[in-house]
Amino acid sequence: MGFIWHPPKELVESSNVKAFMDERGFESYKELVKFSAENVEWWWRTAEEVLGVKWFKPYERVYDASKGVEWTDWFVGGKLNLTDNVLDRHAKGKNKNKVALIWEGEDGEVRKFTYLELYREVNRFANALKSFGVRKGDVVAMFLPMLPETVITMLATIKIGAIALPIFSGFSPNAVATRLEDSQAKVLVTADGSYRRGKQIPLKPSADTALEKSNVERVVVVRRTNAEVEMKEGRDIYWDEIKESSKCDAVPMDSNDPALLLYTSGTTGKPKGVVLSHIGALLQSSKEIYFNLDLKDEDVLLWITDIGWMMGPWQIIGCQQLGGTHVIFEGAPDYPSKDRIWRMIDDYEISILGGSATVYRMLKKYGNEALEEHSLESLKATGNTGEPIDYDTWMWLLKDVGKERCPIINLSGGTEIFGCFLLPSPVIPLKPTTLGLPGLGMDVDVFDDEGKPVRQQVGYLVCKKPAPSMTRGFWRDPERYIKTYWSRWKGVWYHGDWAYVDEDGYWFLLGRADDVIKVAGKRMGPAEVETIVNSHPAVQESACIGFPHELKGETIWIFVVLKPGFEESEQIRKEIEELIIKELGKPFKPERIVFVEDLPRTRSGKIMRRLIKAVVTGKELGDTSALENPDALEKVKNALK
Repeated sequence: MGFIWHPPKELVESSNVKAFMDERGFESYKELVKFSAENVEWWWRTAEEVLGVKWFKPYERVYDASKGVEWTDWFVGGKLNLTDNVLDRHAKGKNKNKVALIWEGEDGEVRKFTYLELYREVNRFANALKSFGVRKGDVVAMFLPMLPETVITMLATIKIGAIALPIFSGFSPNAVATRLEDSQAKVLVTADGSYRRGKQIPLKPSADTALEKSNVERVVVVRRTNAEVEMKEGRDIYWDEIKESSKCDAVPMDSNDPALLLYTSGTTGKPKGVVLSHIGALLQSSKEIYFNLDLKDEDVLLWITDIGWMMGPWQIIGCQQLGGTHVIFEGAPDYPSKDRIWRMIDDYEISILGGSATVYRMLKKYGNEALEEHSLESLKATGNTGEPIDYDTWMWLLKDVGKERCPIINLSGGTEIFGCFLLPSPVIPLKPTTLGLPGLGMDVDVFDDEGKPVRQQVGYLVCKKPAPSMTRGFWRDPERYIKTYWSRWKGVWYHGDWAYVDEDGYWFLLGRADDVIKVAGKRMGPAEVETIVNSHPAVQESACIGFPHELKGETIWIFVVLKPGFEESEQIRKEIEELIIKELGKPFKPERIVFVEDLPRTRSGKIMRRLIKAVVTGKELGDTSALENPDALEKVKNALK
C-alpha cells in the first residue's frame, strides 16, 4: 500500500524532532531512528538532557547490564523523583501560573489547576499519606474514576517515595481485592461514587467488599456524588476532612526505584503486576509526547483513557514533564451528547487527541453530523493505541476528523514498557494503519520461528536491547517475568505481537501472536481479516478467531457487531463472506459468521479474542478481571445458540 499522507513543509520545519535532527546533524528521521537503536547509551543520555530531567544527584553510568539484560539498571547512582520533575520544578519556575490540568465532569462541572495550585494540593495529600504511616516502598492504591483527586493521589504517592497503584474504577470487588491483596497496599483512595451515562455509579460499597480480603490500613473517600456511604471508624476518612500543610519536599529516589505498579491481565487467573521505575516512566512517556506527538508550550493533550490503563499515567507524566496542559474527563466520550469529544476539542483548544480504535469506531458510528458542528481548528494530531486500527477507521480519522492536515500517530507498545515499541513521527509520510517506524532508542525487530530477522513476511515483534521503561520484573514474581518476556530467545524481549515490515521499512501490527489463525498451513493475524470485514458498510466492528478443524488445522470464525439501523441478515452474511474470498481467496472462506450485540473488551479497548475462543471451544476463561463489559461473554454465548 502506498503513502497517502505527506507532512506539510511548515509542520516538518516547526517540529521538535526536526529541530533536534538539525542540531545533531541527522539528514532524515529514519537515520535518527536507526542511529538511536544502534547507540542506546548515547540516545538515552541525550534524551534525558533534551527532556530536562532534574537530578538530586547526577548519575554515574547510563546503564549496567552486568546482572543480565533482563535486570538492566539505568542511570546508575543517580537520585531523582518523578513528581519533583513533572510538578515541583514547574510550580517553582516560569510555568507556575500555567494550567497543568483541566477536568470536566459528566455533569458539566469544570476544574482547572495551574502547576502551582496542583503542587499545593499534591503536597497536602503527600503530608496526609505520611501521617497515615506511608513510607518509601509502600503501596498506595487508587480505586478512582478520572477526577483531579486521582492525579493528585498518584503524584503525592510518588513524591514521598511510595508506589502508586491505579485500579480501573469499573472493576468488580473481586478484581479489586486481588490487586489489593497481591500488592499489600497500605492505603486505598476511592470515591463515594461517580457519574457515567447519567447514572450514579457507587464505588465505596465495591471498595468495602474488596477490603474484606485485604490488610489496607487507611481508606480515603473523595466526595463526588455525595451519596451516603458506610465509613469505618478509625480506618475511613473523607478527602475534604484532611487538613495538612501545603509544603512537602520530594524524597530523592534511586533512578530504578519503583514509582508505579500497574496490573495487566494474564491468560491464567492471576493478573501481572508491572513495576515501573521513576526514570523509566519519566523518560519514555515524555520522549514519545515530545518527539512523536510534537507537544509544544501552547499545546493541550487529551487521551481518552482511564487511570487504570497505562495511557492515563502516561499522559499525566509525559505531558507535565514537558510543562504542557492535559485534559481528563469523567464518564463516557459520547455522553451526555454524542458530540462530547468534538465539543471539548473546541472548548479547551485541544491540539492532540488520542484514543483507541474501539472508541473511534464508536464515535464514527454516529456519522459526521455531530463532527461537522464543531470547527476542530485547534487539532494538529490524532493518536491511536490499544489494538490495531482498521483501514476504514484510520481513513475517517485522517479525512473527517483531521481534515488531512493532522498526522495519525498510531502507536503500540504496552504497559510492560510504559510506552511504545512502534510509532510514527509527524515528519514522515504515512500509509493507512501503519505504525511507522520503531520508537527512538528501541531496537526492535521481526523474528521468524527460528529467531532470525525477516522482512516482508509476518513474524514476531521482539526487542534486542533493553530500555529504561521496561518493567523491573513482575511484582513478587520474577520467574513469571522471565518466562513471559525473556525465555523464547536468550537476551531478547519477546513481546507477543504479530508484526510485518514492508518494502519501505514501514511497520504494521496484525494482532497478538497467541490470537494468530492457522488455516491450511498459512498463518494470519486476526486484524488482516477484521479490516476486510469492517470495510462492509453495515459493520461497526468485528473479531476473528481460529476454530479447531481436523483437516485444515483451524477455520475462521467471525463475530460481527452491526451499526445502528442494520439488522442481522443472510444477505449481509453473504456479502461479508464474498469480501473475504475476494481479498484472501477461497481457502479463507469463514466457516461461521456470528452476529453479536457486543464484543468483550478491556478498558483500553482491546478486544479479548482469547475469551471469545474460550467460550466457543468450552475452555477455561482464565483471568477476566480486565474486562470492561463482562456481559458481552453472555451475548457471545447466546449468539451461538
